[in-house]
Amino acid sequence: MSIPILNYHQISKVPSKPYSWRSLHVDTDSFEFQMKFLKNLGYEGKSIRDLMPYLKGDLKGKVVGITFDDGYANNLYNALPILNKYNYTATCYFVSQKLGSTNSWDKDSNAVESSLMNSDELLKWHQSGNEVGSHTQRHSKLTTLPLQEAGLEIKDSKNDLEQIIGQSVDAFCYPYGSYFDEHIDLVTKSGYKSAVTTIRGKNDTGSDLMKIKRIPITCYTSIFHFALKILTGYEDRKNKKMVF
Repeated sequence: MSIPILNYHQISKVPSKPYSWRSLHVDTDSFEFQMKFLKNLGYEGKSIRDLMPYLKGDLKGKVVGITFDDGYANNLYNALPILNKYNYTATCYFVSQKLGSTNSWDKDSNAVESSLMNSDELLKWHQSGNEVGSHTQRHSKLTTLPLQEAGLEIKDSKNDLEQIIGQSVDAFCYPYGSYFDEHIDLVTKSGYKSAVTTIRGKNDTGSDLMKIKRIPITCYTSIFHFALKILTGYEDRKNKKMVF
């Protein structure tokens, strides 16, 4: 069974100016239309946690994964009501030492400064039935760090988030999609059960749960391209890393 997992960032008005990473904004109306489209096709939208039995082959069904990177506040205020409307769940990957701050890691790239959820908002996300995942403590590019420091970013972010929600944090996302085999080992040893990448494509039953592929959804994704990404092998033919 081939399972598509969608990769979103911000659900907000698309900036009119040519900011860097402008493409990572998907407006609310487009997001709702995409979720409605999936529902009309008979798909169940699921967090990585809820998708695990399907990825492992224990369950079969018409399912699609929904993920958000970075933990933007607009995921809570704009995306969550739509997810609830269609009875979908999603995983949001949080930068644990940036809660209540902004995407400061983008400050040198002319990107729009956007608010991140604070700990209370993160808790609302969790209490609504959605999954909290880790995106390191500081959105660090793991491949540029000494291995010991990378290990702390991976492990300590898990501990930070678990203290807030009072439950195990099992999902990880590699910042910038950047990792070596050593980082996969660190993620596994830290107790995570899954890790998503920016490698494009769908996931077959039995795929490596520490190198989960995803499908990028941007402001340029028309409903025609959205359908291609979901219903065909379009993304599998891309089969390369998205660069964020």
